[in-house]
Amino acid sequence: MTPGTSSLHAAEVCALAPVIPVLVIEDAGAAAGLAEALVAGGLPALEVTLRTPAALEAIAEMARVPGGRVGAGTLLTAADVEAAKKAGATFGVSPGSTPEILDAALANDLPMLPGAATATEAMALLARGHTVQKFFPAEAAGGTRMLKSLASPLPQIRFCPTGGIGAANAADYLALPNVLCVGGSWVAPPDAVAKADWPAITALARAAAGLSR
Repeated sequence: MTPGTSSLHAAEVCALAPVIPVLVIEDAGAAAGLAEALVAGGLPALEVTLRTPAALEAIAEMARVPGGRVGAGTLLTAADVEAAKKAGATFGVSPGSTPEILDAALANDLPMLPGAATATEAMALLARGHTVQKFFPAEAAGGTRMLKSLASPLPQIRFCPTGGIGAANAADYLALPNVLCVGGSWVAPPDAVAKADWPAITALARAAAGLSR
């Protein structure tokens, strides 16, 4: 896989729905039910962050859910990339980017959404062929004003902003021409996941899937 091919596949993931749920899963036993609820609501692309001991098992469980496309987030090392791919992840997301993690993603044929927060970081990724990037942490890094500023000098780059995005401001990001989709955790509230309230999560997902872009 080349960086250009990686970005093409990343763009395909971003095109699936306006929102990619960012999921921190504490109990892998809830993974399948959560994935089914989100997919039923129209959000098939799922990012499971590698922030808990249950994350890799959760990815494996979600990978079996029909209609879903599970990815791994918070990839920090080459070992993370390899473990995520082995567990069944079909795309990867990183908060930033290093040569090590970008090389590992290419070596493991794992399409990547590498993170950038500044023009310099975005340009460095572009120089490697990554035209689709994660903008993180979106709100802390300048939000929609920053993305508007990047659009003119860097029209080749399209973003999936994540970090501080919720139901109240997602539409503002999706209205930008250089935004493909957004990432957010609001569609899977921890209390609803803990109670296995899948109908509530499906309703949140349906509302998110209906956002214009």
